[in-house]
Amino acid sequence: MINAQDIKNGTCIRMDNNLYFCIEFLHVKPGKGNTFMRTKLKNVVDGRVLERRFNIGEKLEDVRVERRPYQYLYQEGEDFIFMNQETFEQIPIAKDLITGVDFMKEGDVVEVVSDASTETVLYAEMPVTTVLKITYTEPGLKGDTATNATKPATVETGATVRVPLFINEGELIEIDTRDGSYQNRVKA
Repeated sequence: MINAQDIKNGTCIRMDNNLYFCIEFLHVKPGKGNTFMRTKLKNVVDGRVLERRFNIGEKLEDVRVERRPYQYLYQEGEDFIFMNQETFEQIPIAKDLITGVDFMKEGDVVEVVSDASTETVLYAEMPVTTVLKITYTEPGLKGDTATNATKPATVETGATVRVPLFINEGELIEIDTRDGSYQNRVKA
C-alpha cells in the first residue's frame, strides 16, 4: 500500500480490479480545503486514460512491476514467442499486448513489463524507433523533394508506411513505432 501523495509517473496501482500506470500527476493545494493529487491513469489492458483525484493520505494498492528485455523469436498462431535475455526461457505474448507489433521483426529486443507478484505479462513495448528496409514502393523521381507529398511504401515486416517521394525500394528508413510515421532515411 502507498499513500496518494507518493504517486509518480510510472507508478502502477490496482484500482477497481484493473491495473493502471500513472502517466501524469499534479499535487494541488487549493486556497481553501484539503490538498489532493490530480492524476491521469492509463489502463494497462485496454490503454484507456482516465483522470482521478486522490485525497492526500488516501491508501492505494501499488503493484510492483518488472521490466526485462526479451528477444522476439517467431510467431505461432496469434501469439508471438519471446525469449528472456538472461534465463533463455521462452514465453508467448498475445498480439494485442505488444505496442508497435506491425514493425517488429525476428531478433528485435522489446521491453516486457510484468507483474512481479504473479509473473503475469502486462504488455510488451517496442523501442520508440526502429530501422526497416523498404521492400516495395513506386520509384521516386529526381526533384521530388520540393513538396511535402508522400507515397505508400511496404517495409520488410509487411506494414505500410507513408514516406517522402524521393525514397526508393531497398533503402533503410527509421520509423516511429508508436504511430508508424517516417522519421528519416538511414545510410547502410
